[in-house]
Amino acid sequence: MAAPMTNDQSWFYALAFGVTIIKCLLINAYHSTDFEVHRNWLALTHSLPVSKWYYEATSEWTLDYPPLFAWFEYGLSHIARLFDEEMLVLWNLNYASPATVLFQRLSVIVTDLVLFYAVKECCKCLREDKAKDILGRPCFILAVLLLWNFGLLIVDHIHFQYNGFLFGILLLSVARHLQNRHFEGALLFSILLNLKHIFLYVAPAYVVFLLRCFCFTKNNADGSLQWTSFSFLRLVALGSIVVSIFGVSFGPFIALGQFSQVLLRLFPFKRGLCHAYWAPNIWALYNIADKVFSIIGVKLKVLDASKLPKASMTGGLVQEFQHSVLPSVSPLVTLVCTLLSILPALFMIWFRPNGARGFLRCLIVCALGSFMFGWHVHEKAILMAILPLSLLAVESREDARIFLILSITGHYSLFPLLFTTQEMPIKIFLMLLFTIFSFSSLRLLFRKAGSLLNSLETLYLLGLLPLEVICEFIFPLTLWQKSFPFMPLMLTSVYCSLGVTYAFIRLYISLLTSSCKAKRIKTQ
Repeated sequence: MAAPMTNDQSWFYALAFGVTIIKCLLINAYHSTDFEVHRNWLALTHSLPVSKWYYEATSEWTLDYPPLFAWFEYGLSHIARLFDEEMLVLWNLNYASPATVLFQRLSVIVTDLVLFYAVKECCKCLREDKAKDILGRPCFILAVLLLWNFGLLIVDHIHFQYNGFLFGILLLSVARHLQNRHFEGALLFSILLNLKHIFLYVAPAYVVFLLRCFCFTKNNADGSLQWTSFSFLRLVALGSIVVSIFGVSFGPFIALGQFSQVLLRLFPFKRGLCHAYWAPNIWALYNIADKVFSIIGVKLKVLDASKLPKASMTGGLVQEFQHSVLPSVSPLVTLVCTLLSILPALFMIWFRPNGARGFLRCLIVCALGSFMFGWHVHEKAILMAILPLSLLAVESREDARIFLILSITGHYSLFPLLFTTQEMPIKIFLMLLFTIFSFSSLRLLFRKAGSLLNSLETLYLLGLLPLEVICEFIFPLTLWQKSFPFMPLMLTSVYCSLGVTYAFIRLYISLLTSSCKAKRIKTQ
């Protein structure tokens, strides 16, 4: 049974306050082009009528988020006026006055209050723990893993994005399902989809779970569906929630006849299979395999180098490209691969549901499966699997093991996002701080079950240290720096892909074994 947090919650507020101080100290740190992206969205939503939002192209950073996020930017723009009205001038490209930087940084920090509330609700969903030392309690460990998450800190508060409040909505939705408040969970997720459409990655888990465990009200003695218990009223209620939110979000653009234009902005398939910096997924391994085969083929004179496609995939550009030896991958192929990767998990929660925690495990599989096989996946999408997995990591030794591998590998894969010299010690320090806490706290939590990682897993993770030395310190001093500038990114992505793939396999094994255990318990 879930238990509330302790009456003395001062530790939670101390954690929230401490991480907020860190965020404030990072206000003047490096920011990426995403800073200009959101400044431009502030300007266009403030300066233009709604009918022009998804057509505006003065800046190359056109509006490509769902309408609710556009309205979010519109609301922020009215506060931005109080800081510096020049940031709202549409043609002030790359405008970054001190007041503009302060406002945009503070807007991320303030909206993170949603994350704080969501984390607090997630902590309430953990099972009872009678440990006297607060440092050894799952609720404390979970709060640190979420509030002080290394990926969120560097992506939102250095690189610059609004992932904190978006993941806050996701975690709050998950918490509501764990609390059997399914209408609220569905409402929150519908809102989330209309704020950032990347969360479509986990939509199949929501659909199957709500149909199976909410619309069907009873099971037979053997755990199978009792078809007569299907509640059409509940289905209509859920449908009404979804239709209402999408109607509010997309309704004005449908009325203007711009629905197709909005979709074109949301799903730009011309961007190519991989992002400029390859996400550490299966396609990174596929790309490097193609490159190796082409080099071997040319060396053995089996392939004619002059007839091979230009190797633009290693140029660090966002564009379509053709593989040299292996078949080129289309959006349809990635869709099929993604569906095949998540179908077993969806079947599992349909035929062998394990309550809301089974749904949570399926959600993580969907997030990671989409990350592994999706089209033009951004490296930052790994957080969609790492953050929810934190909830399972404090309850299960096997999940803690997977979490350590995935979080360390996935977080390290974000290092190239911060390539400036002054941010190097910051990212290394924050990464070490988070990693040391993760290892020590989870090892303490499961100390009676033995070591969390085996020798090979430990060796792989330790391999990140020489990789960092090579990429950050040795490679820039070599002659290869000018000829192969993309090499450090490629090495990082390929090495991290191995860890993420391994974690995905372990996660699937965990999904299958946990379902089998649940079935045995029911039959006993």
